[in-house]
Amino acid sequence: MAKIEKDMTIEEIVEEHPELVRPMQEMGIQCMVCGEPVWGTLEEKIKEKGMADKMTEIIVQLNSLAEEK
Repeated sequence: MAKIEKDMTIEEIVEEHPELVRPMQEMGIQCMVCGEPVWGTLEEKIKEKGMADKMTEIIVQLNSLAEEK
């Protein structure tokens, strides 16, 4: 499984790690609309939410959750 990086598209993350949809939504990162992954990269979505200062923390947390699977 690929490590989650900020330049990965939301679609890639959802396809490889569907278990992360709910945690991303709980973090405020929109990743699904009408059952389909949204366009853009993880970095873009984090910045859109004004959480650029938490980018590393979010990515570490998502990787940790993915490893638990």
